Amino acid sequence: MNAASVDSEYEWRTVTRERPSGLEIVLLKRTYVLPWSQFLYAEGGDDEIRLAFATHEVVVIGTGLGSMLTDLAEQRIGRLNEPTRADRLDGFGTSRIREIRVEKSNLDRS
Repeated sequence: MNAASVDSEYEWRTVTRERPSGLEIVLLKRTYVLPWSQFLYAEGGDDEIRLAFATHEVVVIGTGLGSMLTDLAEQRIGRLNEPTRADRLDGFGTSRIREIRVEKSNLDRS
């Protein structure tokens, strides 16, 4: 799989040729892999994006995230990385992920 980073290795990776089968979300203490076949929708703007999967909701908070919506619509993103504390404070990019939260969706709660 050929991957190219949109802005930085620490932000999100898009796939240039093949569509990935899932989205890998790498948090500091845990990693999730959610299949694109369970992707329902994404919404948001430059400061926050919410992704809905059948079993989980993912909230990405940052700056300049609006361009991520196009990549999500095309399911071209293969990986999201939660930044370390030092990377969160680095404000030199136009697009920057500051925080990622993954929660079980209301539909999946028993």
